[in-house]
Amino acid sequence: MRRTVVNNIVSLDGFYADQSGNPTVLNMDETFDAYNLERLRSAGTVLLGRTSFEGFGAYWPAIGDSDEDPSNRALSPDNRELSRLYNRVAKVVVSDSLTVPADHPWVATTAVIRRDEVATWLEQERLNGTGDILIFASRIMWNSLLAQGLIDELHLTVSPGALTSGQPLFLRPANLSLLEVRAFPGSGNVLLRYRPASA
Repeated sequence: MRRTVVNNIVSLDGFYADQSGNPTVLNMDETFDAYNLERLRSAGTVLLGRTSFEGFGAYWPAIGDSDEDPSNRALSPDNRELSRLYNRVAKVVVSDSLTVPADHPWVATTAVIRRDEVATWLEQERLNGTGDILIFASRIMWNSLLAQGLIDELHLTVSPGALTSGQPLFLRPANLSLLEVRAFPGSGNVLLRYRPASA
């Protein structure tokens, strides 16, 4: 069975973004980029909410074709590879209203399913294909799936700082079992990999 894996960054005190919804206040450094690439290399499908899809789809498609620029971390080898993988991997967006424009760079690799269809789709998809079903960001969507017992692992990169307020990563109580702790040399980030206790 394929795993459904959530991959998110979070502050020390549990926030996904600041009060304005900006997640870049967290420590998205080179180690964060490298771990995102590691996860995408293992993915067969990327599952996203609409807001995350629109943000990623506006940013990532052109990065892979850009020349490497050592002075610009956005154009690092890891990010250029991540872009190329994003462009090829199958993407599924959960939305009741989105239509992917015909000129969108990801139109050929993207399907849209309704919110009331995602649980059934995921139950079936976990039995077919290869590679992880990977969820980047999309916290409202994956919190619902977690409550339904449809998340296998949560990979949380803990950023070395407290926000004291903002948008919480978890929307309801969750009981998790720790699988791995990983420090990243040269970074204050720490990876915590969990399995839902009911899984």
